Amino acid sequence: MCIVGIPKEIKNNENRVGMTPSGVAELVRRGHTVYVQHTAGEGSGFSDEQYEHVGAQILPTIEDVYAASEMIVKVKEPIEPEYPLVRKGQVLFTYFHFACEEQLTHAMMRSGAVCIAYETVECNDHSLPLLIPMSEVAGRMATQNGAYYLQKTQGGKGKLMAGVPGVKPAKVLVLGGGTVGEAAARIAAGMGADVTITDVSLPRLKQLTAELPANVHTLYSSEHNIRQELSTVDIVVGSVLIPGDAAPKLITKDMLGLMEKGTVLVDVAIDQGGCFETSHPTTHSDPVYTIDGIVHYAVANIPGAVPHTSTIALTNATLRYVLALADKGWQQACHDDVSLARGVNMVDGHCTYEAVAKVWGLDYTPLDC
Repeated sequence: MCIVGIPKEIKNNENRVGMTPSGVAELVRRGHTVYVQHTAGEGSGFSDEQYEHVGAQILPTIEDVYAASEMIVKVKEPIEPEYPLVRKGQVLFTYFHFACEEQLTHAMMRSGAVCIAYETVECNDHSLPLLIPMSEVAGRMATQNGAYYLQKTQGGKGKLMAGVPGVKPAKVLVLGGGTVGEAAARIAAGMGADVTITDVSLPRLKQLTAELPANVHTLYSSEHNIRQELSTVDIVVGSVLIPGDAAPKLITKDMLGLMEKGTVLVDVAIDQGGCFETSHPTTHSDPVYTIDGIVHYAVANIPGAVPHTSTIALTNATLRYVLALADKGWQQACHDDVSLARGVNMVDGHCTYEAVAKVWGLDYTPLDC
């Protein structure tokens, strides 16, 4: 049987928790021990009593949870105060985004832990089952937040997304036609905006054309085409993703000069380094900054603002993998499920994910399980 720990997230304004009481109940039912840090679920609307009711044991501190647990299930990557708590052989199952966090990468390699990243668990059809639920949340929120910061009082142009009779709606450009981009485009379209979504895959553009509302237009993604759009756009949502690797920079600093002052850039790819050259990570407590009159929103944990929804959606997706890891041990679970094996980024100080090794110039060690 496995001892599973669920610590409280300590990243700025991160109110999600690694597992709901419903998920914990499934682990306990299978005979596993689950330790939950005191008030870990409070920000998501789950009390200690709810966890205790399904059989979890509450521990007072994050140090206690890490020390007692064989596997840690959480939401965001460990941050610096957590580095010393991670130990050799311990399994960490969470979002890591190593390709844009060199300090984290080296810290986890030094720890000797087994680091399994939600964002690189990949099915044979190249879908990312543990990234999809948070991408759906982030895409929806990207549009909501973009509309909010488009208000003049927030530094934007002072435009209403839907316009009104006799006044044109706002124009939204979505870069990337994946899960985030599609969700962002749907919400923008629902708000009445004039939406353009780009991608480099013609089959995907054909699919989006068929499935999205009539006020969403598709455009092949190229630097020329993007530059052509920027002079009239009001909000740009950046949602490109290369699994496990750094995001490409689709909006360069010189392109800011093509946009009107008060244009809003929402960089959902910031977890992977950002797809705007002028992006740097921000927080929910200080979410925006302005460069050359262009408003940048680059919060690295967007779904953390709606933690109740996000935690339930995340547990729905991760639970089958958590149960497999707990029931079988990480090696057998990964042997039995190649999609989970693709999520293993580090083992015993070795980098087992090629894209991360390439980004930081590390030796790549193929996973053997």
